[in-house]
Amino acid sequence: MFESVGWGEILIIVVAGLFILGPERLPEAAAWMAKSVRKVRDFATGAKTQLREEMGPEFDQLRKPLEDLRGLRNFDPKRVVTQHLFDGDTDPLGLNNVNGTNGAANGAAKPNGHPATASQPEPLKPGERPPVDPDAT
Repeated sequence: MFESVGWGEILIIVVAGLFILGPERLPEAAAWMAKSVRKVRDFATGAKTQLREEMGPEFDQLRKPLEDLRGLRNFDPKRVVTQHLFDGDTDPLGLNNVNGTNGAANGAAKPNGHPATASQPEPLKPGERPPVDPDAT
């Protein structure tokens, strides 16, 4: 119920309550609020228990679609559409190796007919200096 309320918000509510109600009535108001929340929780738990007892196994069938809807809270439409359209390919357009290191321009076909793929450079040996491109510096 109060999942999105943090400590900062609670502190602001307490300070506002202190100014509105005053220090003598604030403890009574806090106790009343706690009792009310506890009653609402007890009513909800009792209703859920009674419904489960009366419906039996159909209760779980009723609850499944609701839990599926709850799973949509983390729904990311951009990720789902990309995954559906490109079958999970993380680089569907071949844009990861466009910086000129793949030997062909923008994924153009190599002479053997296969699309250009970046060759992995050999790792440097200990103490070896990396190559310098004078045109790039």
